[in-house]
Amino acid sequence: MDILIERACGMDVHKDSITACVITPKGKEIQTFSTKTVFLLQLIDWIKKQGCTHVAMESTGVFWKPIVNLLEAEDMEFLVVNAQHMKALPRRKTDVKDAEWIAQLLRHGLLKASFIPNRIQRELRELVRYRRSIIEERARQHNRIQKVLEGANIKLGSVVSDIMGISSKDMLHAIADGEEDPEKLASFARRTMKKKKDELQLALRGYVNPHQIMMFKTILAHIDFLTEQIERLNGSRYRLE
Repeated sequence: MDILIERACGMDVHKDSITACVITPKGKEIQTFSTKTVFLLQLIDWIKKQGCTHVAMESTGVFWKPIVNLLEAEDMEFLVVNAQHMKALPRRKTDVKDAEWIAQLLRHGLLKASFIPNRIQRELRELVRYRRSIIEERARQHNRIQKVLEGANIKLGSVVSDIMGISSKDMLHAIADGEEDPEKLASFARRTMKKKKDELQLALRGYVNPHQIMMFKTILAHIDFLTEQIERLNGSRYRLE
């Protein structure tokens, strides 16, 4: 079988270690490296010293990312290979080390690379996913504060469409600060909400005990923190849609 790549490196990547095999016209060499950054740099230097032009790696999870970041910085050709694709390829019955087998397949052009977005796209995806998780967590806290309101028999949600709107949030913060007078609480109503003051006074008449006040304070502080994080992500150098 024709050799398409003269100097190739195959890697078997795990959480704490990487086994790398370099195959060149002079022969093969296998080394194992830790995944700590200082050793990853040694790995890249070793690959460059061997004159490798192409690198292929089999990895699960996200363990390939730090290596790919370094390879991209060196403008080196790389392939991240799907484990299922590797299993589908016929291999020798003898005990061939995974890294060596990957290197051999790479030299003969038999590997199919998984799609790897460029670094900017990867970072954007990470930001978007993290932002989504924070938004989902904030929604859970909104539901939680609604349950605390129901426990205190405060029917704010029956009058307003959004209990975390501007007027409602002011009322909740006042309740968290110990305000119990429905009339004073209803006075926080703004704009069109002012027309519902009578309804609000009835809805805001409940039984709030010290435990519920503590819950209000804690949940509202958590919601404010999550909102701050979302706004920080929105203002990042990437545009989040």
